[in-house]
Amino acid sequence: MNWILLVFAGLFEVGFAACLGKAKEATGMEATYWYMGFLTCLVISMLLLIKVTQVLPIGTAYAVWTGIGAVGTVLVGIFVFKEPATFMRLFFMTTLIISIVGLKVVSH
Repeated sequence: MNWILLVFAGLFEVGFAACLGKAKEATGMEATYWYMGFLTCLVISMLLLIKVTQVLPIGTAYAVWTGIGAVGTVLVGIFVFKEPATFMRLFFMTTLIISIVGLKVVSH
């Protein structure tokens, strides 16, 4: 169950990064709504991370949380913000995913 919560924490990290990107493009009240989304996702992500680190090793949990956020943010950048999907970006994103899975496999 804690691993599932950790995945959700990572997804909310992606959410707060995406909200920042959208807020940068918005003006007026629309920007305010995106910043509110940022704060909401940030709080939820942190609370879930705090909860899972009470059971899972902090080094593993933090690395997985950060990795999910990094990979998810790159994907949001590619699909939502039309950032380039170069071979090297995809290659290093793949190595990051392999590392996250490896940490999960070796954690007790």
